[in-house]
Amino acid sequence: MHVNGWSADAAPEPLGIQIAAEADLPTRFGRFRAVAFNDVHDEREHAAFVRGDVRGAEGVLVRLHSECLTGDAIGSLRCDCRDQLEAALRLLGQSERGVLLYLRQEGRGIGLTNKIRAYALQDRGLDTVDANLALGFHDDEREYGAAARMLAALGVRSIRLLTNNPAKIEDLARHGVRIVERVPLVIPPNEYNRFYLETKARRSHHMLEWDDETALEQDDVPLIGEDSH
Repeated sequence: MHVNGWSADAAPEPLGIQIAAEADLPTRFGRFRAVAFNDVHDEREHAAFVRGDVRGAEGVLVRLHSECLTGDAIGSLRCDCRDQLEAALRLLGQSERGVLLYLRQEGRGIGLTNKIRAYALQDRGLDTVDANLALGFHDDEREYGAAARMLAALGVRSIRLLTNNPAKIEDLARHGVRIVERVPLVIPPNEYNRFYLETKARRSHHMLEWDDETALEQDDVPLIGEDSH
């Protein structure tokens, strides 16, 4: 199986993961099933939010979302994380079936403290890539083996992946996930995250094109004023 040049022919790896708990979860985006996972390969707690019956299903709409405390919870305008999270949940809530995997990989895998250190370097003029490199990390330290194991444990056979990130596609395929389609998830930039998004496109090769056909509107208008610091 190939999607836009990425091979998904690798054999699925052994699970090494178990569902630790699950419960119904009504949300403002629709009704989901919250599923918590224990993964022997990964000491972090991850979660899936499942819409409909996905066991044995093909072409399931899936979003892999890496934790972003500053964006998801606080509404930071330095990134597009919260907007992508809410846009994905809206799309999943309108679908018959789908999965959002919430992965505990804060700051592209470098953790909250180092992410804020990277922010401080960005305040001095570095872009997101150079800030991570200056701290001794790669541009992106995330990996998606846990996501592949979660999808296998849920019984998902193939996916339509909501992403703009080619590295995410490649890593999932390497772990044996069958990806039958890439679905763009593009959010228009604001004045605070435009350079961040342009850096993702230019240096990390994210597939970002802001036009009327692919861009999804933000739900709320930022309250921060132009003079605020």
